[in-house]
Amino acid sequence: MGDDTSIWHFTHLMTGCTIGNNCNIGQNVFIGDEVVLGNNVKVQNNVSIYTGVICADDVFLGPSMVFTNVINPRSTIERKNQFKKTRVKKGASIGANATIVCGNELGEYCMIGAGSVITKPVKPYALMMGNPALQKGWVSEYGHTLSFSTAGIAVCPESGETYRLEKEVVTKITGSIKVI
Repeated sequence: MGDDTSIWHFTHLMTGCTIGNNCNIGQNVFIGDEVVLGNNVKVQNNVSIYTGVICADDVFLGPSMVFTNVINPRSTIERKNQFKKTRVKKGASIGANATIVCGNELGEYCMIGAGSVITKPVKPYALMMGNPALQKGWVSEYGHTLSFSTAGIAVCPESGETYRLEKEVVTKITGSIKVI
């Protein structure tokens, strides 16, 4: 014991979890039974991922963010048969200290702001902030805010990729487009 180098930091993986390739899991992390993490998932320090959470490839879970798995928990009432599924789709990012209420789906490449509380499903590419979280805009796969033209077209300033907004749904456009 003696000096600071003797302090141990732990991560706890339950036997029933599935961890994909090339994941990065920080210290003081708990990953429960039946949790699924896809490939390239980054789990920052102090995150607990409880039974019912499924994260697709390339998901980012920020420091101290929280998942729940029961809508109405009580200390003296066991509700393990009432765990609700939470799905986090490919490329989604969840900021530090955010809370994800169970039973919701977070769409592809959405971005959840630090400290936000998610109480409903999140659309792909949506930028969510606040408590309860409200949609404040749209983001690219690189995480940049998208500014759509009157024709519903936006370009990511970093990647140059083009996106279309139509009927409150964002899609990435592959190939060339002609804007009139």
